[in-house]
Amino acid sequence: MTKKFLAICMALVAIYFLISVPTVQKKFLYPFPYRSTVENYSSRWKVDKFLAIAVMKVESNFAEAAHSQSGAVGLMQIMPETAAWIAYQLGESPNEVADDIKNLRDPETNIRYGTWYLAELEDEFKGNDVLALAAYNAGRGNVHEWIEKNHWNEKFSDVDKIPYAETRDYVKRVLHCREKYAKLYSTNDFIATPIALHELRFARLKNLSL
Repeated sequence: MTKKFLAICMALVAIYFLISVPTVQKKFLYPFPYRSTVENYSSRWKVDKFLAIAVMKVESNFAEAAHSQSGAVGLMQIMPETAAWIAYQLGESPNEVADDIKNLRDPETNIRYGTWYLAELEDEFKGNDVLALAAYNAGRGNVHEWIEKNHWNEKFSDVDKIPYAETRDYVKRVLHCREKYAKLYSTNDFIATPIALHELRFARLKNLSL
């Protein structure tokens, strides 16, 4: 009995150290599919690529055909009506909008719209990741209502103050995944610090106003 117990403990320790190896984590726990597409649109819309891939992982776990009961579609789980609004904001023609709405399961389209919307929410909530992610999950209207009713501390950083349990869990999971992705995939070309992201978002707003 003692030998069997010891063998089980050793096996568990071995598994723990195995999954702690970065290459193993990258392959099995935190893969980065569609990386070039995510990096392309994250750069274009000036949003943290690690936040974008974290949203994708939590929303669909990278299932292109994901379709929620509420009607959200694709990798970043975008509602068709939200996609139509995004297309309008991007100045796309009616035909392009129709094509994109029908093909929200297409990875490129879904990532393009999802990253734009995430950047838009970051701008709307002044770079506050907690508020932006809460809005991505529960809707911007609900978040503005929670702010008006003083559900948060001054900096709106207390995730546990979010009224919806589902949204609280969602925000925590995305932030945890973002931290993991940043640790595993960060390079010296861009470090997603608050100052760096603020500068990127300012540049984005300036470009949109031209």
